[in-house]
Amino acid sequence: MAVYSMTGYASAQHSTAAHEAGAAAPARRLGLEIRAVNSRFLDLAFRLPDELRAHEPALRELLTAELKRGKVEVRATIESEDAAGLADPAPRLLQRLNSLQDGIRAWLPSAAPLSVAEVLRLSAAGQSGGENWGKAVQTLAAKVVQELLAARQREGARLVAMLADRLGQLRALAEQAAPLVPQLVEQQRQRFLERWAEAMALADGATLPEAAQDRALTEATAFAIRIDVAEEITRLASHLDEIERLLDKGGEIGKRLDFLIQELHREANTLGSKSAALELTRISVDMKVLIEQMREQVQNLE
Repeated sequence: MAVYSMTGYASAQHSTAAHEAGAAAPARRLGLEIRAVNSRFLDLAFRLPDELRAHEPALRELLTAELKRGKVEVRATIESEDAAGLADPAPRLLQRLNSLQDGIRAWLPSAAPLSVAEVLRLSAAGQSGGENWGKAVQTLAAKVVQELLAARQREGARLVAMLADRLGQLRALAEQAAPLVPQLVEQQRQRFLERWAEAMALADGATLPEAAQDRALTEATAFAIRIDVAEEITRLASHLDEIERLLDKGGEIGKRLDFLIQELHREANTLGSKSAALELTRISVDMKVLIEQMREQVQNLE
């Protein structure tokens, strides 16, 4: 299955003509665009002109069926395509507006007269009143949603490639750390015993009691266990395997990957805190840099 990003953009336009009383009106253009960014859930927002408000439920149903997560904004516009950008008001409509204005001002003398802008707006609304945008909106919306899905799939493929690259780098760092673990444990154990022996040698040549030797060995072993990071490296490798499996499987993996990234960061942080060598500290820092890069990108996956 494909992996989809929550980020994407798509737009399309459709030209049509409105009719009023059998007379052809200037052609009009319907534009629809969809923008999507990452979000924990599916969050839909619509910016529609009044003529298209009735189609919002159908658009919402279409998007809900195709998208699972993301903050999605749907914006639609209706514009005139004639050269002047505005249609000439029909004389009959102007007469009707004038008659209505006179009737209203007869009852409300203080009412303000219509402005030119208001007349043009009412004229445009009158010309488009008989137009049915339903089929055009549905057809255009289906097209834009498919383009959005294609864009999100391309972005998802790019993110998967980046994550696979970071997985390879993390595996390489883990392989560098693995041979250091037994060496560091043994070094720390020997160093502890040597210092204990030196301390006993300063005790006026007294013989080191057997119980004291056993105590030293026990404490050295306990210290070696505390700095042993083999378990962290094993768990880290297990998390890397699971992330790789999810990327190969595809689908809605964003939330699971986000959880696994948190676990990766926990293991890398523990590796650094238990480190008894500069080389292991460097490896831990490099791991955390890579994991943070992965976290930023995983936030965009659906």
